[in-house]
Amino acid sequence: MALTPVDLDLAARIQHRLAAPDYRRWRARVEATGGCLKPVHLTGQRTLIDHTTGHVLDRHIGTIYAPCGNRRSSVCPACSERYAADAFHLIRAGVAGGKTIPHEVADKPRLFVTLTAPSFGTVHTRPTTRHGKPRPCPCGQFHHPDDPRLGTAIDPGAYDYRGAVLWQGHASELWHRFTIQLRRELATAAGLRANDFGQHARLSYAKVAEYQRRGLVHFHAVIRLDGPEGAHDPAPDWADTELLDHAVRAAAETTRVTKTLTLDGGEEEHTFTWGTQLDIRVINRPDHVEDGRGQLSDQALAGYIAKYATKGTSTSETPDRPVRSERDIEHLTVHPHHKRMITAAWDLGANEDLTFLRRWAHMLGFRGHFLTKSQRYSLTFKHLRTERRLWQHHAALETLGAQPDTVLVVNHWKFTGTGHANDAERELAEAIYQRKRTTRKQKKENES
Repeated sequence: MALTPVDLDLAARIQHRLAAPDYRRWRARVEATGGCLKPVHLTGQRTLIDHTTGHVLDRHIGTIYAPCGNRRSSVCPACSERYAADAFHLIRAGVAGGKTIPHEVADKPRLFVTLTAPSFGTVHTRPTTRHGKPRPCPCGQFHHPDDPRLGTAIDPGAYDYRGAVLWQGHASELWHRFTIQLRRELATAAGLRANDFGQHARLSYAKVAEYQRRGLVHFHAVIRLDGPEGAHDPAPDWADTELLDHAVRAAAETTRVTKTLTLDGGEEEHTFTWGTQLDIRVINRPDHVEDGRGQLSDQALAGYIAKYATKGTSTSETPDRPVRSERDIEHLTVHPHHKRMITAAWDLGANEDLTFLRRWAHMLGFRGHFLTKSQRYSLTFKHLRTERRLWQHHAALETLGAQPDTVLVVNHWKFTGTGHANDAERELAEAIYQRKRTTRKQKKENES
């Protein structure tokens, strides 16, 4: 296929960057970030001093790059992959143990639960029979799996965009109420008073939000029953998977969030609930994807959630930055269905009770964290990142022949910018990331 003038121009700029005198220094900075596409520029100096002798072991003066840390693959594949790897270890430690979490957690009652949003109108779908044969959509047509209409309203005029955005804006609170109700249901099933539940057991969980094609989130959650002290404490004798399953179903059905909102000068009462679709699967110990009975392995589950945690907001890739005005919304190149949700969030945000919706209009009204966990489910992102920094620090000292307990590190940096100078540098940075990714995959395949 012939290259276009734009492609030729970009190729020329890449060649020019490769031939620049400072290319090796620039490449070393990008290599240090793993190929980050939006690196943070820090200018200053770092000095390593042997505090037993006072000798300077190493000094770096100038500019360095730090990874942007964005979790979205659409923004920065390199940082997104690192985030997904951390999410994998965080989730798996909570279901199988490891990294300071005892392996005995795998013997406790554990479920993988998916909670969905209610229906706000008929959307294009691709239904199938139980044998996997496609059936017609409610619109009467058969849709291809990649059809951009999937998940969007069949009749936009009848679709409740206002209600959808209001539900989305309160989804995180609905999850919080669900966890409270779940503890109450567990206490009732165990014959305990709700206030005494914490003395006998602890509800531990990790959940991730994933956008459906219709633009509404659903929550995937790992739910585990522990003893009162958490992961290191055995679950009580009465705790089992069947009891946990019963309590989850009861809590999902009865959880309510009721709000009296002032909208357009008048008060309206809104009650938010979960949708009727509820999926519950037992987490199985054997290392296989599924056993044919709706059970999941520890590794497969952690991989699923890590993938969910780095996805964008929808198949049409809504904006990665907040919108600032109605004019911004007009210029968005997204599906009309999602643009209507953004517009609804912006309009509702004009009301005093819902001002937060304007800030999160680009997220279709959802303002929660994408991956959250209870306090004692497992280790934290901070723990994983600290361990990684310590490993890198010790590796650097080893090349200098120094011991960590004898070295004083003096840092003095100031922020001087973000990103790459042009599209040529971005293309080269992405090539560095792809090369590193390929090397990691080949190393993993050789080790397996």
